Amino acid sequence: MDRATRTRLEQLLGAGLLAAQSLGGAHGVRHYRLELAGGRSAFAKIQDQDPSGNEHDAFAAEAHGLRWLGEAGAAPVPAVLASDPACLVTDWIDTGRPTPETARTFGRELARLHAAGAASFGAPWPGVIAGLPLPNDAADSWPDWYAANRLLPYARIASDAGTLGPADITLIESAAARSADVAGPPERPSRIHGDCWSGNVLWSAGRGWLIDPAAHGGHRESDLAMLALFGAPFLDQILATYAETAPLADGWQTRIPLHQLHPLLVHVCLFGGSYREAAVSAARAVLAS
Repeated sequence: MDRATRTRLEQLLGAGLLAAQSLGGAHGVRHYRLELAGGRSAFAKIQDQDPSGNEHDAFAAEAHGLRWLGEAGAAPVPAVLASDPACLVTDWIDTGRPTPETARTFGRELARLHAAGAASFGAPWPGVIAGLPLPNDAADSWPDWYAANRLLPYARIASDAGTLGPADITLIESAAARSADVAGPPERPSRIHGDCWSGNVLWSAGRGWLIDPAAHGGHRESDLAMLALFGAPFLDQILATYAETAPLADGWQTRIPLHQLHPLLVHVCLFGGSYREAAVSAARAVLAS
């Protein structure tokens, strides 16, 4: 760790920083395990580049999301110890292997988190997902909000980059326009993680801990669809206890492509054409619903 980074951490944490171990990083962010006075461990994210002038404050969005999810007292999240535009420090979570029982516990706790609700769809802070801006304008209607804030912005980014062609964009715009027809019965805003793929669930001490949120008031089926997208372990057990705790509306499985279309478009924007076919297939499935 360079001196400037250590000085920044010491300013945020006080005199308690004893040691720092590099853990690599991703998306232009370096990761460290910190040892603090009193035997406490912490996890730090440090921006590689000077974030001054960046209108999309990813660490502020993540800190807001972690605190907001934690207020529900349901699924556990690491505590935020410090943050600024270039740094985020949270409690360290020792991880282990998931088991069917921890998966069942996670399903129940995720259902309780969602049930904590939100004032509206969206969030009162600017969102960020994997370094991309995440619109969070408040709204009362989920299908219209989802189309305007989660589908069309990323279709435009992919179009501007040339990753999606005109026919692809027309298809995705048609799927977005059909959101209200296939979204199922109206539900009140749920308190959701917003980027709930399996890599953002840490299994520790018999529970599933949520990290790296893109938290907002959303549709609870979005988190479940994201868990399915990249294969969460023991997904059947998660879904079973979720449904026991908070039954899902009939036909929710048929709506999975609608909810997966947003993360697939984000992946198109981040990683290019390798995700194009998956996004286009999800859009076709929405139109066929």
